[in-house]
Amino acid sequence: MNHTPGETAVLALREPPQQSGGETLADGARGSFKARVPAVVEIAAAHADAVDRAARFPEEAFAAIRAQRLLSIMLPAEFGGEDASLSDVVDICYQLGQACASTAMIFAMHQSCVACVLRHGRGNAWHEALLRRLADEQLLFASSTTEGQAGGNVRSSAAAVDYSDGEIRLDRAATVVSYGAQADAIITTARRAAEAAATDQVLVAFHKSDYALAPTVGWDALGMRGTCSSGFDLKASGRAEQILPEPYERIHPLSMVPVSHLAWSGVWAGIAAAAVERARAFVRRASRQSNGTLPPGAMHLAKATASLHTLRGLIATALRSYERSADDAAALMSREFQTMINLTKVQASETAVAIVLETARTCGLAGYRNDSEFSIGRHLRDVLSSPIMISNDRILANLAATTLLTAVPSSLSE
Repeated sequence: MNHTPGETAVLALREPPQQSGGETLADGARGSFKARVPAVVEIAAAHADAVDRAARFPEEAFAAIRAQRLLSIMLPAEFGGEDASLSDVVDICYQLGQACASTAMIFAMHQSCVACVLRHGRGNAWHEALLRRLADEQLLFASSTTEGQAGGNVRSSAAAVDYSDGEIRLDRAATVVSYGAQADAIITTARRAAEAAATDQVLVAFHKSDYALAPTVGWDALGMRGTCSSGFDLKASGRAEQILPEPYERIHPLSMVPVSHLAWSGVWAGIAAAAVERARAFVRRASRQSNGTLPPGAMHLAKATASLHTLRGLIATALRSYERSADDAAALMSREFQTMINLTKVQASETAVAIVLETARTCGLAGYRNDSEFSIGRHLRDVLSSPIMISNDRILANLAATTLLTAVPSSLSE
């Protein structure tokens, strides 16, 4: 399958680099982060089925991620990071998605939090200290944006920040905090103050020492079981400087939406790629056993492969668009860009689901069985989360009026 140079650079299929036999983990940690990813992918893949069965946090994979210092790669060198681009992060999400979807999704959500704190907390002493701790201690960040009756409406908060002599308190009914019990810090939305409107929000960073979580809702889901997306009553306290300086109405379109949507899309593309590879292995074996005759489902593999190529190109194009305008706040907040990035999320999730369904039809009963080496069950259950956990219906409903105002491009070069 041929790819454009830009697409290949952004979403290259994983090819483990050659390393010398005497290289140690500590030696590897001083090299390029790209060379350290395959070791994590291998560990994540080895434990993916166990993580799924028990709906448990992928502790082995994250021990490896911490050992390889991948949690801080997006940070600038001045904070102890490695200046990784968003394209680099999305490619890691893609590689992890092929191994363990839960590991990949947690990594994606963490990096989205890092991007928000880095862009909007830079220049603030408390947030810069937190970022340095992230690099030094390989802290895992979680986000809390889903609350009470508001459900998935992240642009509305019920709980408000309470102020007293420079101190702040927040009591929040956080109905979903993915891997909240395992995180080292929580980045949460809240109403700016008790008298503020629900949409007048701030983003606050709390270290684990600042908050307590009381479980309220468990997590026994169809897929993405290792994300441990339980609900909690969050009770936090800290200093007023832990509130990011910019309002959430800017953080949301500039950082949270584009970084999250692109990183998640990388995860879903990775799941789809793993399913395609499994279907290819099934067709090859079936063909060998039938003296070269392709099985009936082989045509579905061709469709899945073509759709995967389209999906990878979609993500690569959106990444280039974001990175081209990354320093231009007006461009990122424009109607055209916000429409594009939201529709990218919708299209990526729907396409990934369609790809995995095609691979299930390719493998037939062997793909349907849970006890088969060609099983597509975990991939299908995980990828089905993509249009549901982050609701495509809500996104499309919000965009319905906007699309009427967005001109249809008159040429392919626009």
